[in-house]
Amino acid sequence: MSLLTAQDWSFPVPIRYGPNRIREIAEICHQQGISSPLIVTDQGSANLPFVAAMQNDLTGAGMSPGLFAGISPNPRDKDIIRGREVFRNGGHDGVIALGGGSGMDGGKAISLLAHNAVDIWAFEYEKPPIEQKDYVAFPPLICVPTTAGTGAETESTAMVTDTEKMMKWCIWHPHQKPASVILDPVLTVGLPRHLTAWTGVDALVHAIEAYVVESFHPLCDGAALEALRLIYRHLPVVVDQPDDLEARGALLVGSCLAGVSFIKGLGLVHAISHMVGAENDTHHGLTNAVLLPSVMRFNASAIGKKIPAMAQACGLDDHSFDGFYQAVCRLLDQLDIPQDLKELKVPDSGFDRLAQKAVQDSGASTNPRSATADEIETIIREAFDHGR
Repeated sequence: MSLLTAQDWSFPVPIRYGPNRIREIAEICHQQGISSPLIVTDQGSANLPFVAAMQNDLTGAGMSPGLFAGISPNPRDKDIIRGREVFRNGGHDGVIALGGGSGMDGGKAISLLAHNAVDIWAFEYEKPPIEQKDYVAFPPLICVPTTAGTGAETESTAMVTDTEKMMKWCIWHPHQKPASVILDPVLTVGLPRHLTAWTGVDALVHAIEAYVVESFHPLCDGAALEALRLIYRHLPVVVDQPDDLEARGALLVGSCLAGVSFIKGLGLVHAISHMVGAENDTHHGLTNAVLLPSVMRFNASAIGKKIPAMAQACGLDDHSFDGFYQAVCRLLDQLDIPQDLKELKVPDSGFDRLAQKAVQDSGASTNPRSATADEIETIIREAFDHGR
């Protein structure tokens, strides 16, 4: 089956995959009873040609679309509050979350708050979900990724920076699910080389971290291994041959599967990366990529039995930890990923503060090897001095 052939999937939410399926956005809105969708995206995507084309398609179908592009690279609580006001003032009745991780996180977060006056942090992932009597029904949500990396399109989870504490928290609600997802590889073709690499490694990290979480979830494990197979093979191809649409499609599907897999949980790469990004506004995928080797070394004693399946998925002959670790590092080198946090201009101080924040992240609790704040600080120092 060609990766250029349109496919419709129903798991875990309705997904339309294939080139140019973005042209079906008006049909999806009609099906969901949306007449005035608010397109939410990040600051860097607002002027891309397909955003204007989408607005024209929606207008041509008799709808009144709006656009909110005030989402920061690391979405902030203030961005979400502003977006809620735009949604309400514009009389919108649905959200199209468009972009990479930041655009989609922003759209998903706005959809949670659109009809509700509750505090944004009432939706924090570790808290008991708000009971239905305490919130108004959420507007329909459509997710459209424009990068092959975040995999954020099949859940309502959104990472948002708390600007008072300068920490990232995950917000969500189990009753808010995307009504539809469009996976259109054409939307990823124009992504610059470095962003293709950074977002692609983000997806790779999702698959690795999810697979090594110590819990029994064969559905997520299967998704993680297939994600690894697709990402490891096709990410270098896409970076070197950016117009290869089949490779773009494979990478986009791999990213989506990796996003599905981390329903199981993540690990210390994300726990640390969330806090580094919150304080220093670093690119999330790039930060993950730099932290991955240091966390893999820390986890080595706890993940040995998981290595052979991951190595096999990547097509490696050496199924040992060292073989898999070296293969990951070679891939990072091939993609020109910086060697350490110094190259990301992360300050050489405050590691203890970052560690104290990271230990509170949900990713720390599902890491296969438990870690104290002091151990996390050591990982951060290693990633700063010699990441790989």
